[in-house]
Amino acid sequence: MAIVTVSAAVSHVGKIRSNNQDSGFAGETLFAVADGMGGHAGGDVASALALKRLAEIDGHYNSAVDAEFALQEAIVAANAVLTETVYEHPELTGMGTTLSALVRVGHSVALAHIGDSRVYRLRDDVLTQITIDHTFVQRLVDSGRITPEEAKTHPRRSVLMRVLGDVDAAPEVDLQVMDTRPGDRWMLCSDGLSGVVERDDIEKILKNNIAPKDAANALIKESLDHGAPDNVTVVVVDVHQSFESPEATPVMVGSAAQPIAFEKPAGRRPTRMTGIPGLRLHPRGPASTEPSHFEPESDDYLDELIEEDRRRSRRRKVTWLVGVLVVLALIAGGLYAGYRWTQTRYYVGESNGTVAIFQGVQQTVGPMALSHVFQETDIPTDALPPFNQRQVENTISADSVTAALEIVKRLSDAAASGVADSTDGDGTSTGTPPPTPGPTTTPNGTAP
Repeated sequence: MAIVTVSAAVSHVGKIRSNNQDSGFAGETLFAVADGMGGHAGGDVASALALKRLAEIDGHYNSAVDAEFALQEAIVAANAVLTETVYEHPELTGMGTTLSALVRVGHSVALAHIGDSRVYRLRDDVLTQITIDHTFVQRLVDSGRITPEEAKTHPRRSVLMRVLGDVDAAPEVDLQVMDTRPGDRWMLCSDGLSGVVERDDIEKILKNNIAPKDAANALIKESLDHGAPDNVTVVVVDVHQSFESPEATPVMVGSAAQPIAFEKPAGRRPTRMTGIPGLRLHPRGPASTEPSHFEPESDDYLDELIEEDRRRSRRRKVTWLVGVLVVLALIAGGLYAGYRWTQTRYYVGESNGTVAIFQGVQQTVGPMALSHVFQETDIPTDALPPFNQRQVENTISADSVTAALEIVKRLSDAAASGVADSTDGDGTSTGTPPPTPGPTTTPNGTAP
């Protein structure tokens, strides 16, 4: 049985941008995604030219190492094509493109990557991101300066550290060879998907047992449901084992699928660029609300970005500290207001064996009591009738200091007379003392 692949490529302009600057390719053994940058009239040119040059290496290789070498040569050549295109068309200065590609050779794949498009692998229902973004925020994440969650909303998340284009004649490309096996599902995408849809949602869709075309369309729809502020391109590749090798028809999507033809600038003689396919430039339209990719041109710019990030971090810490202080102030204010209210309450209880008036409430907060002795009396608690002793031990609440003094006066009278005074919680007396036992009689009806 032979190892075969079944693939699909889908691209969508999204909901914000007016033209598609992404390109995608699904061939016999080569699969790739490119995300153009450089403005309305440059990004589509860059991604299309790079992917068309790369598509020329789609074919069979003796080993994954040979395929890796072919990828490297093709990417260097694509970068040269972009440089020459800018020379012939100065209006495209600054254009560039990301590029993520893989070539399957038997049980192995050769991968090439530059920029922030991504390659994922789903194996045993576990999704793994294979490539690492060449972005400014990823560098901050790697150095521990920000978290991956903060990177999603960082104002410089679109700044690319590495791309193909006219900036660097020898761009640094990540190359690697990995194993693959039947059951693996590979997915390549532009950041129009990975920057909008959460990883768990991508994994959930790829885990569905559906055809690559259906999976790619479902991922595009998920991005559109999240607003799709950028172009979205997805290539899904399933690895199978089969007795037959199905014929694969190469598919180009996005800007690379459009008719291409450069117009010669007036008054300029033809040069070697006339043999390079060109792309009809789209008319300029209103600028997108999303920032396009940007590559820093000097170390000074990076230093400025790093310093700006430091300032942003300091502002974030100050804001957090102020917020904590405000919350603590509100809590402290609430506690103080509550404590002040407790000090408007009084009750009568026992202190050092005598009746006393307490200010506050009969509660504690941790080790702190919410009441204290307001006034002691000279009424011994053991001089009170048993009923009133129990009342004082359990405390008698009073609404005011006047009510508390009234309770003390009644208790003093009860201690002097030996008759219990029934005082309720608000300091008033019911006027009904507890019943006293009557005389006992003998069985013959006479008093003892």
